[in-house]
Amino acid sequence: MEPMPTRDEVNEALREVIDPELRRDIVTLEMVRSIDVHTNGVVDVTVSLTTPGCPIRDHFQTAVDAAIRRLDGVIGVNISFDVLSEDERRTLSQKLGRGSLPEGALAQVANVVCVGSGKGGVGKSSVTANLAAALAAAGKRVGVMDADVWGYSQPRMFGLSGERAKVNASRQIVPLDGAEGVKVVSIGFFIDQDAAVVWRGPMLHKALQQFIEDVEWGELDYLLIDLPPGTGDVSMTLAQLLPEARFLIVTTPQAVAQKVAKRSADMAEKLNLEVSGVIENMSGFTTPAGESFAIFGSGGGQLLADELEVPLLGQVPLTMALREQSDNGLPVVLANPADAAALAVTQIAQRLIELTPAAPVSLPMAAEPAPALTVLPPKPVGMSLPMA
Repeated sequence: MEPMPTRDEVNEALREVIDPELRRDIVTLEMVRSIDVHTNGVVDVTVSLTTPGCPIRDHFQTAVDAAIRRLDGVIGVNISFDVLSEDERRTLSQKLGRGSLPEGALAQVANVVCVGSGKGGVGKSSVTANLAAALAAAGKRVGVMDADVWGYSQPRMFGLSGERAKVNASRQIVPLDGAEGVKVVSIGFFIDQDAAVVWRGPMLHKALQQFIEDVEWGELDYLLIDLPPGTGDVSMTLAQLLPEARFLIVTTPQAVAQKVAKRSADMAEKLNLEVSGVIENMSGFTTPAGESFAIFGSGGGQLLADELEVPLLGQVPLTMALREQSDNGLPVVLANPADAAALAVTQIAQRLIELTPAAPVSLPMAAEPAPALTVLPPKPVGMSLPMA
């Protein structure tokens, strides 16, 4: 039998378990009540919840089990829960610098929708931008978080290239307004235009945490998150921070793309994210004259949807206008709503609306004048976001 990890090693492994409401790891929050390591390969852990009926208990159950089982020598994990006392809750609130513990992350956002793909080059970002614009054109309040840190492209697609991030008097990041009033936040607003982002996991985690915790999103019907391709650190971090998010998979019709996209769906399932549907992009090239050519084959989107037992929300053809407007900074659903790709995305937006709640639950907010905004200076590549 392999040697068992020490108690300190188990405690260190639990730092990757994030409380999605408080956006801190459970070790820092002092929510790990006890750790017992047994010679038979079993580890017993007790985690303290903030409330008896904690709605994210299952999230902790899954995340703690996964974090400990990754350690060599562990063959079993027993997890039990208790509840913080009033004094402990008060101490935790003071430690976080808040008057009370939050009701939930992004409490004024009705629907968080992660848009992902198994591989790059399938048009995930253009789908995200156009879907956001189509939802906004339908009267919804929409935000876009560009979480594709290495391949950020939402600033260009919304005509915001070169723009700088702003903060308000409370040191919150203020999203920039794109077309149709879509609120946009991207790492591209914090670094020199077209600069490469050379960051390791901890810095990525901190940036994403700030995009959720320190952004003045306000009331939104939809927050679309443009994920990087694949199943890496960014996707896993967001899954921990936003356990109630929905997941849309973008694929092209060809079989190889469909197989790779399935891995993203598997990742979402393991992280307890709900896969709400599949979007097939580049479903044939449609010429200006209306002719269609199945350049990337056909059927992959439906096959993936059938395999996952989720709906195929729509098939978006590749058109000249779609490509041109992605470069020009105005989503094609707004620039040319009669275009075949625009019509397809508009139908997908309507289907998404049918699948999701109509409005967010508003939190009471004190009426106060809007604070002055400050433009942030450029930051060198590799620095964390300029927030407290």
